[in-house]
Amino acid sequence: MNKTRKLFFYILFDILSAAFTWFIFFIYRKYNVERSVFEHFNTAIIQDSKLYIGLLVLPVFWLFLHAFTGAYTNPFRKSRLRELEITILTTFFGTLIFFFIFILDDIVNSPFDYIKYFVILLFLQFILTYIPRVLITTSTINKINNGKIGFRTLIIGSDIVALNVFQNIIKQTPYVEKFILGYIQVPNEEDESISTKLPCLGTLVDLSSIVKEHQINELVIAVQNGKRKLIETIITSISDNQNLMLKIIPQSQDFLIGNVKISAILQEPLMSVSANDIPVWQQLIKRFMDISLSAFAMITLFPFYLFCAIGVKLSSKGTIFYLQERIGLNGKPFQIIKFRSMVADAEKGTPQLSSKTDDRITKFGRFMRKSRLDEMPQFVNVLLGDMSLVGPRPERQYYIDQILKVAPHYKLLLTVKPGMTSWGQVKFGYAENIDEMVERLKWDILYLDNMSLQTDIKILIYTVLIVIKRTGK
Repeated sequence: MNKTRKLFFYILFDILSAAFTWFIFFIYRKYNVERSVFEHFNTAIIQDSKLYIGLLVLPVFWLFLHAFTGAYTNPFRKSRLRELEITILTTFFGTLIFFFIFILDDIVNSPFDYIKYFVILLFLQFILTYIPRVLITTSTINKINNGKIGFRTLIIGSDIVALNVFQNIIKQTPYVEKFILGYIQVPNEEDESISTKLPCLGTLVDLSSIVKEHQINELVIAVQNGKRKLIETIITSISDNQNLMLKIIPQSQDFLIGNVKISAILQEPLMSVSANDIPVWQQLIKRFMDISLSAFAMITLFPFYLFCAIGVKLSSKGTIFYLQERIGLNGKPFQIIKFRSMVADAEKGTPQLSSKTDDRITKFGRFMRKSRLDEMPQFVNVLLGDMSLVGPRPERQYYIDQILKVAPHYKLLLTVKPGMTSWGQVKFGYAENIDEMVERLKWDILYLDNMSLQTDIKILIYTVLIVIKRTGK
């Protein structure tokens, strides 16, 4: 499957639809004001520079908007219904923005013309955008159903449940069978019914390497309900593969509470599992918030920066700022910046977690920690892109290695940017030992499952309240 080629066609037709929409709309506007426009078409239309400015600007505007709403992600996993939904929403808001910026001061015969302009522009943009998209999407779906293209799939499970899932899948779409490469042996499953249909590629221990070796696109978890706890192990082992689709057999309660969402009527009902999948437009807004709020905070909080710098310098000998290596997105190390709250050289030797009675913390450092003022320099880390305002707190590799022995799913936190504040930090505060780190972990995992701008804003508000009330742990 050539993802670049597929994206090229989506982008090409979006450019053509934007240009053609503007060309037709431009002529209509001229005709609406002057009915004889076609009699001098060359001077009124062809020689008008605004026509060519629009032909250059509008495609860029619409490409940015489509990319902003995630129209160009996963081109082989689109559904026609979802395509319809996102195209309606994008063209409506895009037309609204364009209308108020460029058309509202246009020459009209009557105020009713504005309504006509908006409706015609919206209709043209939607039709000319959606028709090529639905044709491309339909062509892709047909090729998948006919077995011309497909997703390299691995079934996790080996007993009768796995066999039934395999048979149900190929019953609905027979051509998919050639893309199901094999199965993974699950512990304590003596019945290997599926072995008569598929080869065994290994065990769960080797899952990560098997996925890479065979370039797997989809995992189907087909195990008994009593073994659902294996999902944690599976998700953890593949957490570094962001493009892998994970599907699972739903239980009865999943149907009842509405967890099962499928896009095709004849598909085998499987739930897609995604730990931190937020829309592209929210990712972009989140980064915009990181940059703008961090810059604003550094300017407005300058007196506090100065106060802390003087306080640190007078409280003990040593540097004002403290740099420490932490582990960030995808396991990449970076230097976190803080106001020094401990005596100089407090971190020599084996890393140690601080506690309420830690005599390494200075009096002024204890004050800063209580109100989280020591964290303010991390706005620089946010601007540099190493951190976000909201995200799981970054840890040192020394402690990550220890946490992974107790809670392997900690690895999931490395799939997102660490943050200055987090759900775990708000609910739990600073951890003083490995057990408390593991206890705080459940709140950070909960954040991954509920990542959104709304959640980030709530966490930021609670963080500000903690700083003001000085109730932080």
